[in-house]
Amino acid sequence: MYHFADSDHGRPMKSFVPGPERQREFRDALGRFATGVTVVTTDTPEGPVGITANSFSSVSLDPPIVLWSIGRHSRRFPAFAQCRDFAVHVLGADQLDLSRRFARAGEAFAGLDHDRSEAGVPLLKGCLSRFECARLATHDGGDHAIVVARVVAASFAEGEPLLFAGGGYGRFDRFA
Repeated sequence: MYHFADSDHGRPMKSFVPGPERQREFRDALGRFATGVTVVTTDTPEGPVGITANSFSSVSLDPPIVLWSIGRHSRRFPAFAQCRDFAVHVLGADQLDLSRRFARAGEAFAGLDHDRSEAGVPLLKGCLSRFECARLATHDGGDHAIVVARVVAASFAEGEPLLFAGGGYGRFDRFA
């Protein structure tokens, strides 16, 4: 059952109690929040692994700490649950193909030119920014694990960010 409340801007809002029977609505509500798009990479004994994630956030400037979360259902979960070092790459609007490449499980690094950090983490080229990280903690986040890390190196370039909202990709349109 929905409750329609008047909003200050004339938009009726659906209100509901999130739960198993309301996962689609909860997901739709979350999708109203636009996020940037990242690819998180690490190395394993079997080779490099990466995953597209939009759950990235800054936590602290001093010390420099960030977080991201990964779904426990992902086939790549074990690689990130066990790694000590990883890198978060913020994608530019021209990197939609890279986002899609790492959204799929499989051989995302096949034929992809990349560098390595001093810790051996795969580093993607041409991103808007990159954060080389060392894990501090992992916290239970329901069907996700929340990974908190200290940033040990960072870099950035000029460019337009790739955004994700409402289940789709887009660009940022400045008002002023």
